[in-house]
Amino acid sequence: MFNDDPITLEIIQNSLRSISDEMFYTIAKTAMSPIIYEVLDMATAITDPKGELASAGAGIPAFVGALDKSVKAIINKFKPEGINDGDIFITNDPYYGGVTHLNDVVLIKPVFMEGELLAWAVNIAHWNDVSGKSPGSMSVDATEIYQEGIRIPAVKLFVNDEPILSVFDMLTANSRMPEFLKGDLWAQISALRLGGKRILSLVNKYGRSSYVHAVESYLELGQAMAEKAIKALPDGKYEIDEAQDDGSHLSVAIEVSGSKLVIDLTQAPIQSPLPINLSKDGTMLACQMALMGLIGDRQLANGGCFRVLDVKTRSGSIYDVQAPGPCGIYFETMIRLNDLIWRCLAEKVTDTLPSGNFSSICATIMGGKHPDTGQHYSIIEPEIGGWGAGDGFDGANAMFCAMHGDTFNCPAEIAETRYGVTVGQVALNDEDAGAGEYRGGKGVVIDYVIRSDNSFLTCAYTRNKIAPWGLNKGEDGSVNRVEVIRTNGEIEVHAMASEVTLDTDDIVRVITANGAGFGDPKKRKTAALVDDINNGYVSLEYAKAKYGFDATHGGSYE
Repeated sequence: MFNDDPITLEIIQNSLRSISDEMFYTIAKTAMSPIIYEVLDMATAITDPKGELASAGAGIPAFVGALDKSVKAIINKFKPEGINDGDIFITNDPYYGGVTHLNDVVLIKPVFMEGELLAWAVNIAHWNDVSGKSPGSMSVDATEIYQEGIRIPAVKLFVNDEPILSVFDMLTANSRMPEFLKGDLWAQISALRLGGKRILSLVNKYGRSSYVHAVESYLELGQAMAEKAIKALPDGKYEIDEAQDDGSHLSVAIEVSGSKLVIDLTQAPIQSPLPINLSKDGTMLACQMALMGLIGDRQLANGGCFRVLDVKTRSGSIYDVQAPGPCGIYFETMIRLNDLIWRCLAEKVTDTLPSGNFSSICATIMGGKHPDTGQHYSIIEPEIGGWGAGDGFDGANAMFCAMHGDTFNCPAEIAETRYGVTVGQVALNDEDAGAGEYRGGKGVVIDYVIRSDNSFLTCAYTRNKIAPWGLNKGEDGSVNRVEVIRTNGEIEVHAMASEVTLDTDDIVRVITANGAGFGDPKKRKTAALVDDINNGYVSLEYAKAKYGFDATHGGSYE
């Protein structure tokens, strides 16, 4: 018999979320790498025995949605007879359940009670270096996945709670930063073990039947919330075709019918020889993030939410890559697709959805010999930028894009201590862009001063030529880019580049885009515009040109 008291079910459901969060902060407190313990480039989750997402901790939305897919890949490969108490599995390969790219390493632990599989504890984190042709294991010019690092094709890392040392040896031997790798790996292992213990404690307290019923009812709640969000959209077909920075075009066709959402991506370009491809699961993930944006409740993310979603892809396309296509810069295609879906809906549903944002991970990878220790260092930074305005609100300043969610920018003090660079400035982007009745949010400008010769920069930025899109007469935003300022004053501008040579006192200047505006700029209230000018968000010249604002006589509109 199970207890179907709603209070008990709610306690179990909230306990699962708490367990996921506790696993998350276990990694954050024990990991070696700032990309994990400061930026929080990771995620944790619990699934049911079939791999359905039952709860998710804090972390990157793009990672949370990857974890259930990784579990299902393990189930499919090993079958029930190959999965035992005391096992821990590991994968990073998008062709073997890794979903994203080789830097993102997934660890998975089955949770058994009296010989019966009850749940899976799972986590993912971005490792600094997993081999490959370029330091940091990311390059924008890789032409096959073999160049991107060591592939871990969903294998066992532990058996009978004992580590398989040969697997550990292969991992550390294939990293330029083995000590960081070992520290991060053991942090993830510790989180899985903790999660398993907490799940068993929860089941012992409330009983197996009540636990299973609570998970099932929570999935049903997720489905009901998703159906409600889709029903709020007008039924019909939505289509869009958008030019990209590289001259290509991406298109999407969306059909809303009652509580069902169909996203058709079969007209996508063929898979690229460059590392911008998405696995089919990665494409599903981008679509799921858009759906969760409509639902609007980040903590509700579970497998039930996605039962209403049907995503159609074409094998061999950029959204359904086939081996050995490279995937290292998958994240830019993922955020481009997520933004495209959002724009497709927003241009029809302008009363609730905002205009375009900087929508890029703006991945910034720098490295070389640490000037203090002589050891190899590697900076791996996603960047924050400006979000778009909506009906009744200005865009947010300096926030991560939709793919990164609950993460943080790395503090200047940590960057200087751990990375061997000097942070010259962290400021809001003062470029004039994103005018509207409600203005777009501001991006950032960050200067990294290099402290050792023969260092390097790799970067992967989109929205470098095609600016964030305005709505209802709102102005477009600005664009993302990196400037390398040489000691002789020369300035090089980059967006997609691999291993640009840097020397002592060169400055790497990150510039992220300002979001787009919403509504006619001439309708912006005088007081709000004066505040913008006083806060340095817009210049007087821009206010006059875009808003028709006259600073004389106390400030007025022409």
